Amino acid sequence: MSSPQDRLAELGLSLPPVPAALAAYLPAVRSGELIFTAGQLPLVDGALSVVGRVGAEVTEEQAYDGARQAALNGLAAAAEAAGGLDRIAAVIKVVVYVAGVTEFTGQPKVANGASDLIGAVFGDAGRHARSAVGVASLPLNAPVEVELVVRVTPDPSRIVPA
Repeated sequence: MSSPQDRLAELGLSLPPVPAALAAYLPAVRSGELIFTAGQLPLVDGALSVVGRVGAEVTEEQAYDGARQAALNGLAAAAEAAGGLDRIAAVIKVVVYVAGVTEFTGQPKVANGASDLIGAVFGDAGRHARSAVGVASLPLNAPVEVELVVRVTPDPSRIVPA
């Protein structure tokens, strides 16, 4: 069975550098075996890959791709906090915020961009709880923002024999 890092490479992807925080927060925080990421935008090389609201300037398909990129950025932040992507044992929760016009109700389809990527990288360990939330606007006029909660494998060097 291949590792998450191997499966990511098989998809033709690699983890990007962790996007810099846009304000006073950390990209990810570890508490015990859990890592919580800050909301990640669909940034590529420091710029949004797609801009605007879904149903106006952005199509559902573009927002799906944006959610996929935001999830990849979230995995980069989580992997940095975990000490590597292969240290992530499971994805527990995904929250996807979708900025759309008032009439837009396809948030779950957009959120699948994040969920599908995570499933492809982690297999069964990527099956997660999820919220897909419609909002009026997001930072930098992004159409999507993704948060992750992941569980890491224990560090064998820190396990004390009984």
